[in-house]
Amino acid sequence: MKLIVGLGNPGLEYERTRHNIGFEFVVFFSKKIKCNLDKKNKLANWGIKTIKGKNIIILKPMTYMNLSGDAVLFFVKKNKIDINDILIIHDDIDLPLYKVKIKKGGGAAGHNGIASIIEKLGNNSVSRVRIGVGKPENKNEVVDYVLSKFKDEEMENFYKKFEIINNFVMNYIFSGYEKAASKFKDV
Repeated sequence: MKLIVGLGNPGLEYERTRHNIGFEFVVFFSKKIKCNLDKKNKLANWGIKTIKGKNIIILKPMTYMNLSGDAVLFFVKKNKIDINDILIIHDDIDLPLYKVKIKKGGGAAGHNGIASIIEKLGNNSVSRVRIGVGKPENKNEVVDYVLSKFKDEEMENFYKKFEIINNFVMNYIFSGYEKAASKFKDV
């Protein structure tokens, strides 16, 4: 079973913010594969889909970004998911706007959602899709910046990138990280 996790914060005030680009992608992805994210508990909203014999859980943690690891750990334990079968999609202020990079393992690089997941899993080798949201000129404005909303034009550009990410995720589901990564060029 694969666990596809989009990071973000719950609530209308966070919709379409830079920090919620992971949520935006998993909603996009779930629509593409016709999977409703209608299952809920206190930790997450999720959906389950089987595609050509592959079972997939698509997860939106509802714990707020800094506690994302609580939701991920719950689903990992409940479904006995191997660390190699987890893919996290999240925002990255160290990448230029619209730049996408994939990564396996490593530190959190200041991302509290990733830090929470690494801490709870006790393992930093989880696979990730990092989506560039740009960064503010002043480092003191990071919180306000990541919580600022995208313009319509920016979201349209992200939807174009989401098509590419979707192809990577589908390859990841059927081939695993290494084979999918070999076909994916940073865009």
